[in-house]
Amino acid sequence: MAIAELPLPIARYHAPRRSRRAWSRAGLGLLLPAALLAFWAVGTAYRLFPPQVLPPPSLVWDSAVDTFRSGKLLSYAAISFYRVVVGFVIGAGVGLVLGVAMGLSRTVDDYVRPLFTAIAQVPNLGWIPLLVLLLGIGETLKLTIIAKAAFIPMVLNTADGIRRVSPQLLEVARSFRFSNSQLLRLVVLPAAVPSIFTGFRYGLAKAWTALVAVELLAASEGLGYLLVWGRQMFWMDLVIFAIIIIGVIGFAMDFCLTRAETYLQRWRTEPEQ
Repeated sequence: MAIAELPLPIARYHAPRRSRRAWSRAGLGLLLPAALLAFWAVGTAYRLFPPQVLPPPSLVWDSAVDTFRSGKLLSYAAISFYRVVVGFVIGAGVGLVLGVAMGLSRTVDDYVRPLFTAIAQVPNLGWIPLLVLLLGIGETLKLTIIAKAAFIPMVLNTADGIRRVSPQLLEVARSFRFSNSQLLRLVVLPAAVPSIFTGFRYGLAKAWTALVAVELLAASEGLGYLLVWGRQMFWMDLVIFAIIIIGVIGFAMDFCLTRAETYLQRWRTEPEQ
Protein backbone atom coordinates (compact mmCIF):
# COMPACT_ATOMS: atom_id res chain seq x y z
CA MET A 1 0.00 0.00 0.00
CA ALA A 2 1.38 3.43 -0.92
CA ILE A 3 1.91 6.05 1.76
CA ALA A 4 -0.83 8.25 0.31
CA GLU A 5 -3.34 5.40 0.88
CA LEU A 6 -2.42 4.89 4.54
CA PRO A 7 -4.33 6.50 7.42
CA LEU A 8 -2.90 9.94 8.20
CA PRO A 9 -1.04 9.05 11.46
CA ILE A 10 0.58 6.01 9.79
CA ALA A 11 1.52 8.00 6.68
CA ARG A 12 3.17 10.65 8.86
CA TYR A 13 5.17 7.89 10.54
CA HIS A 14 6.38 6.26 7.32
CA ALA A 15 7.30 9.43 5.39
CA PRO A 16 10.13 10.57 7.74
CA ARG A 17 11.44 7.02 7.88
CA ARG A 18 11.72 6.86 4.08
CA SER A 19 13.37 10.29 4.07
CA ARG A 20 15.94 9.13 6.61
CA ARG A 21 16.59 6.02 4.54
CA ALA A 22 17.21 8.14 1.42
CA TRP A 23 19.68 10.35 3.31
CA SER A 24 21.38 7.25 4.71
CA ARG A 25 21.88 5.83 1.22
CA ALA A 26 23.25 9.17 0.00
CA GLY A 27 25.70 9.18 2.90
CA LEU A 28 26.88 5.66 2.07
CA GLY A 29 27.48 6.75 -1.53
CA LEU A 30 29.85 9.46 -0.30
CA LEU A 31 32.01 7.10 1.75
CA LEU A 32 34.10 5.76 -1.14
CA PRO A 33 34.80 9.19 -2.73
CA ALA A 34 35.79 10.52 0.71
CA ALA A 35 38.13 7.56 1.23
CA LEU A 36 39.72 8.09 -2.20
CA LEU A 37 40.17 11.78 -1.47
CA ALA A 38 41.83 10.97 1.86
CA PHE A 39 44.14 8.41 0.18
CA TRP A 40 44.99 10.97 -2.50
CA ALA A 41 45.81 13.65 0.08
CA VAL A 42 47.92 11.31 2.23
CA GLY A 43 49.70 9.80 -0.77
CA THR A 44 50.72 13.19 -2.16
CA ALA A 45 51.66 14.54 1.29
CA TYR A 46 54.08 11.64 1.83
CA ARG A 47 55.20 11.72 -1.84
CA LEU A 48 54.05 8.20 -2.61
CA PHE A 49 53.38 9.49 -6.13
CA PRO A 50 55.42 11.98 -8.16
CA PRO A 51 53.75 15.43 -7.95
CA GLN A 52 54.26 15.84 -11.70
CA VAL A 53 51.95 12.85 -12.26
CA LEU A 54 49.52 13.19 -9.35
CA PRO A 55 49.41 16.74 -7.94
CA PRO A 56 48.00 17.31 -4.44
CA PRO A 57 44.30 18.15 -4.01
CA SER A 58 45.15 21.72 -2.99
CA LEU A 59 46.82 22.35 -6.35
CA VAL A 60 43.83 20.91 -8.20
CA TRP A 61 41.55 23.17 -6.17
CA ASP A 62 43.65 26.22 -7.07
CA SER A 63 43.45 25.24 -10.74
CA ALA A 64 39.66 24.88 -10.43
CA VAL A 65 39.35 28.36 -8.92
CA ASP A 66 41.55 29.91 -11.62
CA THR A 67 39.63 28.17 -14.42
CA PHE A 68 36.31 29.29 -12.98
CA ARG A 69 37.42 32.90 -12.50
CA SER A 70 38.77 33.09 -16.05
CA GLY A 71 35.35 32.10 -17.42
CA LYS A 72 36.72 29.17 -19.39
CA LEU A 73 34.99 26.55 -17.25
CA LEU A 74 31.48 27.94 -17.75
CA SER A 75 32.13 28.66 -21.43
CA TYR A 76 33.51 25.19 -22.20
CA ALA A 77 30.84 23.46 -20.09
CA ALA A 78 28.09 25.37 -21.92
CA ILE A 79 29.53 24.38 -25.31
CA SER A 80 29.80 20.72 -24.32
CA PHE A 81 26.31 20.73 -22.80
CA TYR A 82 24.83 22.22 -25.97
CA ARG A 83 26.51 19.60 -28.13
CA VAL A 84 25.39 16.66 -26.00
CA VAL A 85 21.80 17.91 -25.70
CA VAL A 86 21.36 18.48 -29.44
CA GLY A 87 23.07 15.22 -30.41
CA PHE A 88 21.19 13.26 -27.76
CA VAL A 89 17.80 14.65 -28.78
CA ILE A 90 18.43 13.74 -32.41
CA GLY A 91 19.81 10.27 -31.72
CA ALA A 92 17.29 9.35 -29.01
CA GLY A 93 14.36 10.70 -31.03
CA VAL A 94 15.23 8.69 -34.13
CA GLY A 95 16.06 5.68 -31.97
CA LEU A 96 12.70 5.88 -30.19
CA VAL A 97 10.80 5.85 -33.49
CA LEU A 98 12.85 2.98 -34.92
CA GLY A 99 12.64 1.03 -31.65
CA VAL A 100 8.86 1.34 -31.61
CA ALA A 101 8.67 0.20 -35.22
CA MET A 102 10.94 -2.79 -34.60
CA GLY A 103 9.07 -3.73 -31.45
CA LEU A 104 5.64 -3.60 -33.09
CA SER A 105 6.52 -5.22 -36.41
CA ARG A 106 8.51 -8.41 -36.90
CA THR A 107 8.80 -7.53 -40.59
CA VAL A 108 10.49 -4.22 -39.85
CA ASP A 109 12.74 -5.98 -37.34
CA ASP A 110 13.75 -8.63 -39.89
CA TYR A 111 14.66 -5.96 -42.44
CA VAL A 112 16.50 -3.60 -40.09
CA ARG A 113 18.11 -5.87 -37.50
CA PRO A 114 21.10 -7.20 -39.56
CA LEU A 115 22.30 -3.75 -40.66
CA PHE A 116 21.54 -2.22 -37.28
CA THR A 117 23.54 -4.93 -35.48
CA ALA A 118 26.50 -4.42 -37.82
CA ILE A 119 26.46 -0.65 -37.21
CA ALA A 120 26.13 -1.14 -33.46
CA GLN A 121 29.22 -3.35 -33.33
CA VAL A 122 31.49 -0.57 -34.63
CA PRO A 123 32.69 1.67 -31.76
CA ASN A 124 31.90 5.36 -31.99
CA LEU A 125 35.56 6.24 -32.45
CA GLY A 126 35.73 3.80 -35.37
CA TRP A 127 33.40 6.03 -37.40
CA ILE A 128 35.49 9.17 -36.98
CA PRO A 129 38.02 8.61 -39.82
CA LEU A 130 35.22 8.06 -42.35
CA LEU A 131 33.00 10.84 -41.02
CA VAL A 132 35.89 13.33 -40.98
CA LEU A 133 36.26 12.79 -44.75
CA LEU A 134 32.53 13.18 -45.32
CA LEU A 135 31.64 15.91 -42.80
CA GLY A 136 34.89 17.64 -41.91
CA ILE A 137 35.83 18.39 -38.30
CA GLY A 138 33.11 20.94 -37.56
CA GLU A 139 30.03 20.72 -35.38
CA THR A 140 28.27 18.33 -37.76
CA LEU A 141 30.86 15.64 -37.04
CA LYS A 142 30.47 16.03 -33.27
CA LEU A 143 26.67 15.98 -33.36
CA THR A 144 26.67 12.92 -35.64
CA ILE A 145 28.94 10.92 -33.34
CA ILE A 146 26.92 11.91 -30.27
CA ALA A 147 23.61 11.09 -32.01
CA LYS A 148 24.89 7.67 -33.06
CA ALA A 149 26.00 6.94 -29.49
CA ALA A 150 22.51 7.73 -28.13
CA PHE A 151 20.73 6.00 -31.03
CA ILE A 152 21.90 2.43 -30.38
CA PRO A 153 20.79 1.91 -26.74
CA MET A 154 17.55 3.79 -27.41
CA VAL A 155 16.58 1.40 -30.21
CA LEU A 156 17.52 -1.75 -28.32
CA ASN A 157 15.74 -0.88 -25.07
CA THR A 158 12.62 0.52 -26.73
CA ALA A 159 12.15 -2.51 -28.97
CA ASP A 160 12.79 -4.89 -26.07
CA GLY A 161 10.35 -3.04 -23.81
CA ILE A 162 7.56 -3.18 -26.39
CA ARG A 163 8.08 -6.89 -27.03
CA ARG A 164 7.82 -7.57 -23.30
CA VAL A 165 4.38 -5.98 -22.93
CA SER A 166 2.11 -8.49 -21.20
CA PRO A 167 -0.12 -10.41 -23.64
CA GLN A 168 -2.89 -10.24 -21.04
CA LEU A 169 -2.86 -6.44 -21.26
CA LEU A 170 -3.14 -6.61 -25.02
CA GLU A 171 -6.01 -9.07 -24.82
CA VAL A 172 -7.92 -6.84 -22.40
CA ALA A 173 -7.38 -3.83 -24.66
CA ARG A 174 -8.60 -5.75 -27.70
CA SER A 175 -11.65 -6.93 -25.78
CA PHE A 176 -12.52 -3.26 -25.29
CA ARG A 177 -12.02 -2.79 -29.04
CA PHE A 178 -9.17 -0.31 -28.78
CA SER A 179 -7.96 1.04 -32.09
CA ASN A 180 -4.31 0.59 -33.04
CA SER A 181 -3.49 4.15 -32.02
CA GLN A 182 -5.27 3.72 -28.67
CA LEU A 183 -3.51 0.41 -28.11
CA LEU A 184 -0.14 2.04 -28.73
CA ARG A 185 -0.83 5.21 -26.75
CA LEU A 186 -2.72 3.78 -23.78
CA VAL A 187 -1.27 0.29 -23.36
CA VAL A 188 1.97 -0.44 -25.19
CA LEU A 189 3.97 2.75 -24.56
CA PRO A 190 2.98 3.12 -20.87
CA ALA A 191 3.89 -0.52 -20.23
CA ALA A 192 7.24 -0.03 -21.99
CA VAL A 193 8.13 3.16 -20.08
CA PRO A 194 10.72 1.47 -17.77
CA SER A 195 12.65 0.05 -20.73
CA ILE A 196 12.35 3.30 -22.67
CA PHE A 197 13.77 5.28 -19.76
CA THR A 198 16.58 2.74 -19.46
CA GLY A 199 17.33 3.51 -23.09
CA PHE A 200 17.31 7.23 -22.32
CA ARG A 201 19.72 6.78 -19.43
CA TYR A 202 22.14 4.53 -21.30
CA GLY A 203 21.83 6.71 -24.38
CA LEU A 204 22.67 9.84 -22.42
CA ALA A 205 25.66 8.14 -20.77
CA LYS A 206 26.93 6.96 -24.16
CA ALA A 207 26.32 10.40 -25.69
CA TRP A 208 28.30 12.11 -22.92
CA THR A 209 31.18 9.66 -23.32
CA ALA A 210 31.17 10.12 -27.09
CA LEU A 211 31.15 13.90 -26.66
CA VAL A 212 34.31 13.83 -24.54
CA ALA A 213 35.98 11.43 -26.97
CA VAL A 214 35.22 13.50 -30.06
CA GLU A 215 36.27 16.72 -28.32
CA LEU A 216 39.56 15.07 -27.45
CA LEU A 217 40.20 14.40 -31.14
CA ALA A 218 38.57 17.22 -33.07
CA ALA A 219 37.69 20.31 -31.05
CA SER A 220 39.12 23.63 -29.96
CA GLU A 221 36.47 24.22 -27.27
CA GLY A 222 34.64 22.12 -24.70
CA LEU A 223 35.48 20.03 -21.66
CA GLY A 224 37.22 17.38 -23.77
CA TYR A 225 39.46 20.06 -25.22
CA LEU A 226 40.22 21.18 -21.66
CA LEU A 227 41.69 17.72 -21.09
CA VAL A 228 43.80 17.98 -24.27
CA TRP A 229 45.01 21.45 -23.37
CA GLY A 230 46.06 20.33 -19.89
CA ARG A 231 47.87 17.28 -21.30
CA GLN A 232 49.71 19.33 -23.92
CA MET A 233 50.90 21.82 -21.30
CA PHE A 234 51.53 18.96 -18.82
CA TRP A 235 49.25 20.64 -16.28
CA MET A 236 48.05 17.49 -14.54
CA ASP A 237 46.11 19.54 -12.01
CA LEU A 238 43.98 20.88 -14.89
CA VAL A 239 43.60 17.39 -16.34
CA ILE A 240 42.38 15.96 -13.02
CA PHE A 241 40.02 18.89 -12.52
CA ALA A 242 38.54 18.38 -16.01
CA ILE A 243 38.06 14.66 -15.30
CA ILE A 244 36.23 15.48 -12.06
CA ILE A 245 33.97 18.04 -13.78
CA ILE A 246 33.12 15.61 -16.59
CA GLY A 247 32.23 12.91 -14.05
CA VAL A 248 30.13 15.25 -11.91
CA ILE A 249 28.14 16.58 -14.87
CA GLY A 250 27.54 13.05 -16.16
CA PHE A 251 26.37 11.95 -12.72
CA ALA A 252 24.06 14.98 -12.45
CA MET A 253 22.41 14.26 -15.81
CA ASP A 254 21.86 10.61 -14.93
CA PHE A 255 20.43 11.63 -11.54
CA CYS A 256 17.98 14.04 -13.19
CA LEU A 257 16.77 11.34 -15.59
CA THR A 258 16.37 8.91 -12.70
CA ARG A 259 14.27 11.43 -10.78
CA ALA A 260 12.17 12.12 -13.87
CA GLU A 261 11.55 8.39 -14.33
CA THR A 262 10.52 8.06 -10.68
CA TYR A 263 8.13 11.00 -11.02
CA LEU A 264 6.52 9.72 -14.21
CA GLN A 265 6.03 6.29 -12.62
CA ARG A 266 4.85 7.53 -9.24
CA TRP A 267 1.61 5.58 -9.76
CA ARG A 268 3.56 2.33 -9.50
CA THR A 269 3.83 0.86 -6.02
CA GLU A 270 6.79 -1.25 -5.00
CA PRO A 271 7.37 -3.19 -1.78
CA GLU A 272 9.66 -1.71 0.82
CA GLN A 273 13.20 -3.04 0.66
